[in-house]
Amino acid sequence: MRRLLLTLCAAAVGLLLGLSPATAATPPTEFGTQWHDPATAGPPIATPHTSSCRVTVAETEFRDYTPYRGTYTPPRGCGDRWNKVVLRLEGAVAGRQFDRLGYLHIGGVEVLRTSTPEPSPKGITWNVEKDVTRYAATLRTEQPVEMLIGNTVDSTYTGVIKVKTTLTFYAAEGSVKAAPTPDKVLTLDGARNVGSAYEGRLTTPRNSERIVAEVYATGSGGGCEEFWYLTVPDRAPYSCKAKDGPYREVRIAVDGRLAGIAAPFPAVWTGGWSNPFLWYVIPGPRAFDVRPVEYDLTPFAGLLDDGRPHRISVSVAGLPEGQSGWSTPTNILVWQDAKSPVVTGGLLTHNAGEPRNVTTYEPGTERRLRADGGHSLTIAGYVDTSHGRVTTTVTRHITNTSTHRWNDGETTDALQARWNDDESVTVTGRGLSGTTATHRTYTMDGATTVSAGDRLRTVMTMGDRSDSVTLRDGGRFGWSSLDDTYTGDAAYNQNVPRDQRHATGVSRERYRLYGPGSCYDRTLGTAQGELTEDRQRC
Repeated sequence: MRRLLLTLCAAAVGLLLGLSPATAATPPTEFGTQWHDPATAGPPIATPHTSSCRVTVAETEFRDYTPYRGTYTPPRGCGDRWNKVVLRLEGAVAGRQFDRLGYLHIGGVEVLRTSTPEPSPKGITWNVEKDVTRYAATLRTEQPVEMLIGNTVDSTYTGVIKVKTTLTFYAAEGSVKAAPTPDKVLTLDGARNVGSAYEGRLTTPRNSERIVAEVYATGSGGGCEEFWYLTVPDRAPYSCKAKDGPYREVRIAVDGRLAGIAAPFPAVWTGGWSNPFLWYVIPGPRAFDVRPVEYDLTPFAGLLDDGRPHRISVSVAGLPEGQSGWSTPTNILVWQDAKSPVVTGGLLTHNAGEPRNVTTYEPGTERRLRADGGHSLTIAGYVDTSHGRVTTTVTRHITNTSTHRWNDGETTDALQARWNDDESVTVTGRGLSGTTATHRTYTMDGATTVSAGDRLRTVMTMGDRSDSVTLRDGGRFGWSSLDDTYTGDAAYNQNVPRDQRHATGVSRERYRLYGPGSCYDRTLGTAQGELTEDRQRC
């Protein structure tokens, strides 16, 4: 009786969640030619109950590497100060196709970096939503649009990628206030690749009192930098080489002086680790919405406010000299002093520690590469504003440890890795004092093996975690905690026609996000391409 009641309860839950009892309880024994559309466990974007306006930014098909170009026109009927702006990409693709990387620029500002799922023969649809309120200053005026998801369509790779991208603007009306946003969103003038760096010129308004850079850093390009965390030094026998091993660090410099460091997120696209069956329904964390690395450049505001152009360069430490494989488009967010036409200031502290990057290779039947790297940076600067002197101190400490195991022929290839990125920003000044501390942790524990029968199996666990707290006047002013964990196990027969692959795969994502008075906790599960679990705990 107890087993019968549990079965009935499971079926009822499946119906409430839009899952049939068969799907919830009895998934197929292997992948067929069609599977569930891609889904992620992340939360929907919270929006106010106010009037809204929607604008189509791009509607096109990508068959090659020709960008879509158009014109964005601001909405009518929602004012020009909004509480929320939400970008939505709706995509469709059918046939056979690789995963592809793409971007959307409005007025030269990168507002979305994304990748695509790999399709079934009959086709899939998916969507991505992103809060782009911070780009409101750009969206208030007519702007050129450029969008590209580079693609190849031929007799083998038949998938044409169809997309429609819209912006929905939620008005600030009644008790719903306009969101505080940067006064300007700038891009780098004359930006180009110089050696392994991306460089351009930046001229900020002379009354800038806060400056933040965001860099959409992605390792890609189809070469080894897509799997940069697996690269080994030249002395180790492995197919992907990098002189200094797997350590990567995204750096930003102002006039040649180091201004920010960050650990890149180890994104895995939907064909990653040689096993698309692992990602067909649930992609890896951040795969569809590549979040930018952020740097608080406010300590340099006093220097940047002199009215002259300054050289901003972004580079990836560890990338072999002269080698491509990373994209680092950069936006600059600026907040201005409304009561002062000119803000002056200066740099007080610049303490860049010595980078650490140690690799140890252990030969044998099972070869191992142990890597241990890290770096620290502390910068402080001040600005004299209309509301007094404000001093900003930014401290960042990043570490990466990993153990990479493989055998001759690389029929076993495994990695266990951890990245920590700790940052604190302290602001002191009249009415502004406080510290925001953020601890980010990225983890990857995966292995691909190929059996004697040429059956490939990949087991993977990925973690994207972040805890942040703001302290003011000796008390906790705000906090947040994020934990996005993906697990998967998939296998298929290699080098055979599609109908002989006999692919199997299970995957699961649990996304938890907590804050003052808020709780979000959702789990998705799949088996052989069917959605078998959709549970919310909050």
